[in-house]
Amino acid sequence: MAVQGPVPTGSASRNGAASEEPKVVVAENGKTVDVQDKEVSVEGLCSISAYDRWTPLSVSGQLPKPRYKHGAAVVQQKMYVFGGNHNGRYLGDIQVLDFESLSWSKLEAKSQPGPSESAEAVSFAACAGHSLIPWGNKIICLAGHAREHTESLSVKEFDPQTCTWSTLRTYGSSPSSRGGQSVTLVGDTLVVFGGEGHGRSLMNDLHILDLETMTWDEFETTGTAPSPRSEHAAACFSERYLLIFGGGSHSTCFSDLHLLDTQTMEWSRPEQQGVTPEPRAGHAGVTIGEYWFITGGGNSRKGVSDTLVLNMSTYEWSVVTGLEARAPPTSEVYALKASLKSSVPFQQINVTEIGIAPISVASNSSRKVIFEIEELQDKPGNRADTSKTSAQVVKGERNQIEDRLNQEQLQSLQLKQELANVESRNAELTEASYITLTKLRRKCQFVNIVSLQNSTWFEINFLPNKRGVPNLR
Repeated sequence: MAVQGPVPTGSASRNGAASEEPKVVVAENGKTVDVQDKEVSVEGLCSISAYDRWTPLSVSGQLPKPRYKHGAAVVQQKMYVFGGNHNGRYLGDIQVLDFESLSWSKLEAKSQPGPSESAEAVSFAACAGHSLIPWGNKIICLAGHAREHTESLSVKEFDPQTCTWSTLRTYGSSPSSRGGQSVTLVGDTLVVFGGEGHGRSLMNDLHILDLETMTWDEFETTGTAPSPRSEHAAACFSERYLLIFGGGSHSTCFSDLHLLDTQTMEWSRPEQQGVTPEPRAGHAGVTIGEYWFITGGGNSRKGVSDTLVLNMSTYEWSVVTGLEARAPPTSEVYALKASLKSSVPFQQINVTEIGIAPISVASNSSRKVIFEIEELQDKPGNRADTSKTSAQVVKGERNQIEDRLNQEQLQSLQLKQELANVESRNAELTEASYITLTKLRRKCQFVNIVSLQNSTWFEINFLPNKRGVPNLR
């Protein structure tokens, strides 16, 4: 794949909102959201024509402070950015990017009160190095470094509808506190790997949290596990395989790729093809089908500018494009429209039908923040047929899925009917067998009685007399 040049970058002042006060987004329970120019913004996002290059987007609202080691998650077409580190200070704010209006706003959150407390709007648990995972319409926040050290890993939940933080109760042996770990959603579980604990101790342990029972389990694995590290990237492929790429220790950064089979719990090193990735830590990744896009990060020498993509089916690396770091760091928004066509079905976020995939947040060694918006793949023919909008494509896919679902339901009904017929025939055969067996038993009993009677007659009539001659009657 050809490498394209770095995308030109603009300044923060191009948004024309650097001096605006942060807006307060309040939830949907009877309150309003301050947004502007929705139609124009959505049209601008969906009309990106350049493939495989980072395109700066014009957004409104006051940009968040530049930060690193923050977390981001997408829920209902909004990206929630929480915490991070800014000039050595922990942050506890929540910034929201609305995909419909392409506007930033600050969210005033509150903590869920205890039995004798009242709910107040507060900055909740300022931290960095944590992980945000969308789960339904809520966001789970795991781990992270904060001012006050805790022994065990914390699990919190944020409800965007009520703007409320709450601490979740977990069971089992909770992992030790840490930051810079990877947290990957695999089915109904969260897989936590590695990170940096108290006293800057690096880890390579593996813990799994069952989201249905909120129970922790620590699994013993076979094979050679990745060396202790933090600030790596992780992804799940085919709802079974966990991939770990890169990260760093106190003395070096890595470019290795590790694979964990979550069914056999065995680590392995897949044979890689294509370009050789540079060592990096602090990078971000997002999956689209069988493709894993990696961007940002850096090592002890420089920030890494290339955006990589790994085909998780063949383990082949290629370079998509590049985005040079800027100094001083900014919080501008960029979008990447991928030309790769996935052969693996994948879930797509579809609330307002504007066709936007999940967003990740990256940082590199120069502390540049890149809020990456990964555009969903276009269907074949989109480049030639510009009249087909993203909404039409999504509706067509939805109709196809509904047709397949109806076919599956019909097949299910047919199978149930066949199963009922088989059970009915089985019941008839069982009853016939029972009747036959009963008749056979009665016949055997009759034969035994006749045999017994004949034997008794023989003993009586063939007993010898006193002269030793049998009595024949």
